[in-house]
Amino acid sequence: MAVSKALRRLLHIRGIEEEQRRLSLETTLGELELLKMAGHAAAERERQGHALTETGAKSGDIADRQAGLVEADGAHRRALVLAPRIAASEFESHERRREFLDKRVERRQAETLLEKTEAADAMESERRSQSVIDDLYGARRHHSAKDLESRSPVDMDRSN
Repeated sequence: MAVSKALRRLLHIRGIEEEQRRLSLETTLGELELLKMAGHAAAERERQGHALTETGAKSGDIADRQAGLVEADGAHRRALVLAPRIAASEFESHERRREFLDKRVERRQAETLLEKTEAADAMESERRSQSVIDDLYGARRHHSAKDLESRSPVDMDRSN
């Protein structure tokens, strides 16, 4: 049962598919990280807007107070827009991770099948080799026994 080229090609293809899924997962995780960073930046900007509003209220500067309110409101709206996008990106990341792990399992199954086939081939080769050695040894013993039988008793006395 020789390892076929098709089995080796299958393993190669599974490896390529796994690599593609890994890259897709990394891309999705990178996008998710960017969205989360934007969400944190919006929250920080909202805090800064509230701080500016508070500072304007304490100092009596209406422009600072109004700027703080606008800043906080804009940041809050940005956070509201980002929240569903982050959730969708998290879902997509989970899907990509599942696809990657599925492809990894498929590659490992093909790898295991190839290894088992190679091990069976090696055992078969070893068995055949041993069979040839046994046949040669048996033939040599058989010829030696015939040689002894074919010798005359006088020849046997001389050899001893």
